[in-house]
Amino acid sequence: MQAVSRRRFLQVSAGAAGLAVAGGAATQAVPSRGPGARGADRVRKVPTFCDICFWKCGAIAYVKNDRLWKIEGNPEDPLSRGRLCPRGTGGVGAHFDTQRLTAPLMRRQVRGAEEWVAVTWDEALTHVAAKMRGIASKYGPEAMALFSHGIGGNFLKHTLKAYGTPNLAAPSYAQCRGPRDVGFQLTFGEEVGSPERTDIRNARCLTLLGSHLGENMHNTQAQEFAEAVGSGASIIVVDPRLSVAASKAKYYLPIKPGTDTALLLAWMNVLLAEDLYDREYVAAHGFGFDAFAAELAPFTPEWAYPITSIPPESIRETAREMARHRPASLVHPGRHVTWYGNDAQRSRAVALLNALLGTWGRKGGFYQPASMSVPEYPYPPYPHPERGRADNPGRKYPFAETAITTGLRDATLTGLPYPVKGWMVYATNLLQALPGEAETLRAIQQLDLLVVLDVIPSEIAGWADVVLPESVYLERYDDLNVELFREPFVALRQPVVEAPADQKPNWWIARELALRLGLQAYYPWSHVEDYLDTRLKGAGFSLAELKTKGLVRGKQPPVFYEEGVEPVFPTPSGKIEFYSLQLKEAGFDPVPRYQPTPEPPAGAFRLLYGRAPMHSFSRTQTNPLLGELMSENEVWLNAAMARRLGLERGAWVRLRNQDGRQSNRVRVRPTERIRGDCVYLVHGFGHTARGLHPRFRKGASDAGLITRYVRDPLMGGTGMSVNFVTLEPEG
Repeated sequence: MQAVSRRRFLQVSAGAAGLAVAGGAATQAVPSRGPGARGADRVRKVPTFCDICFWKCGAIAYVKNDRLWKIEGNPEDPLSRGRLCPRGTGGVGAHFDTQRLTAPLMRRQVRGAEEWVAVTWDEALTHVAAKMRGIASKYGPEAMALFSHGIGGNFLKHTLKAYGTPNLAAPSYAQCRGPRDVGFQLTFGEEVGSPERTDIRNARCLTLLGSHLGENMHNTQAQEFAEAVGSGASIIVVDPRLSVAASKAKYYLPIKPGTDTALLLAWMNVLLAEDLYDREYVAAHGFGFDAFAAELAPFTPEWAYPITSIPPESIRETAREMARHRPASLVHPGRHVTWYGNDAQRSRAVALLNALLGTWGRKGGFYQPASMSVPEYPYPPYPHPERGRADNPGRKYPFAETAITTGLRDATLTGLPYPVKGWMVYATNLLQALPGEAETLRAIQQLDLLVVLDVIPSEIAGWADVVLPESVYLERYDDLNVELFREPFVALRQPVVEAPADQKPNWWIARELALRLGLQAYYPWSHVEDYLDTRLKGAGFSLAELKTKGLVRGKQPPVFYEEGVEPVFPTPSGKIEFYSLQLKEAGFDPVPRYQPTPEPPAGAFRLLYGRAPMHSFSRTQTNPLLGELMSENEVWLNAAMARRLGLERGAWVRLRNQDGRQSNRVRVRPTERIRGDCVYLVHGFGHTARGLHPRFRKGASDAGLITRYVRDPLMGGTGMSVNFVTLEPEG
């Protein structure tokens, strides 16, 4: 075995990749043959689906002369519709990324000493299995937790459930969409889903509150947004920053950060006071409407004006614009909605506004999604854990439906309700994804085992006991994508090229670990192709068919009430709950109320953050294609404030938050496109992992500055737009 320092964390990987290239593996692009060259190019097309973000767009990869060449959208796929976003098109770069992990690594000394040993897969997995058996023997199998992101985690979830733990969590819930799901479920009895069930292409009025379509690049929605704009739909955008979407708006409302609920209440007040809501829809499907209307009476546009800074006439005109186009008047539910701590109630206000406009189940609003019927693999039943999940003791957050990542971190720190002593982290960089980096590091020090599975040496990998290098999505099979969407389909991800070195697919890692844990009964198949073929044959298809086509589509069912879909609302009342007795009985407001958020201290700005169309979280900065498009972020600062501070475009500054945490240096972008009380960063930059040396300390990390957060009382999500920063000129 060979010891390697953190400085050489990636030199081992780069050397192995170089040997793979020298040996003829498909790791290097080859230019097309020019005139006079012998022979013709051999081009092979392989259908698959993308993994650069969660949207999972259908794609076709091209292999030229046995080397990966390019990737395009699959025209048969209802998600991509033949087009990929910049991230998807640049997915080829994930295969060629020179920063990739290529060999299993084990910590040599104490955690954090940054000394590593390159080992074989057998050594690494045998060590992990032994540690997991020790944890189960001493603390119970529930003391092991899995943090994962994306469909690639399915087989690891299977192994961990067979092992006996219920503690499986993803940041996509408590740090992203969870409040939205809870708000809509409390109102309509159903979640919005992922991808969201929004009929943007048929909307005649689209309202966006902090939803950056065109920047977050959720492919189908971005395409439908362009169609809606092209067909003359009215666009209303509420955002402290003039986003790409706001540049297309008929009405742009530069709201004061933290006051969106006040605006939503005022909009609903106008619809009720001026009798602009869908009376027939509400009468047929509503519950508790009179009590709801009485609660809304005080929240006039004049009440909202000093809170939001939006003039009353603008509030009234935009409310009338929404009503003018109902029911094809969609108020977008958003995706990343963990802002200020009372986010589930704000999302419920969004749901209630949609209910007044009659959009749920209606064309131009929200459709009823469908999916293919593909049976699960006939596994034996999982063991029943002796203890429930550790993340939410006593149901402190009564409406949390899935595990809360920060709740598992709390259990690791405190040992309550019982100790959590092992973490397995798949495809999520917890030091960038969770607020309160110091808490995460303290929790890690309480662990007996930290295993990280990833394709690059992220910050969380730097603290791991064992790092397992996964093959990228163009090199592996994953579970079937049986999506809930406008039309049903099932899609296959399959290998396009071989991995360049000793990376392994997640299904292989999960299975090999299970065998070492004595869980052979849960993996009766020897290769994932057997698993996939069994499931597909149960639905009347075959693996051979999907390897050729990439996906199969079902018959388009009715998706709107106008087409014959029966309105069903799985709430306690069986109707749309304008007044929630569930919330009232649990001690919460049955109708949302505005709760003020703290103001920035003198001389400070509220820190806002978002996405860029070429990057996914902190996962893609070393991708050689996507990294060229955006190598580091900038801090957006109102132009007048920049002049006051004497900061010109491109000036270097460091951001310091209210707790004294300082960022890497970052360039200033003075602009009229942001309010003067806030600044804005694109998320995912400012890496501190030395293994990511091309992007090491490039730009500022918003995550590193989020030392404070407010937990949503309904579901435990972490409101993170509650941090304030000052700008300190460099030098």
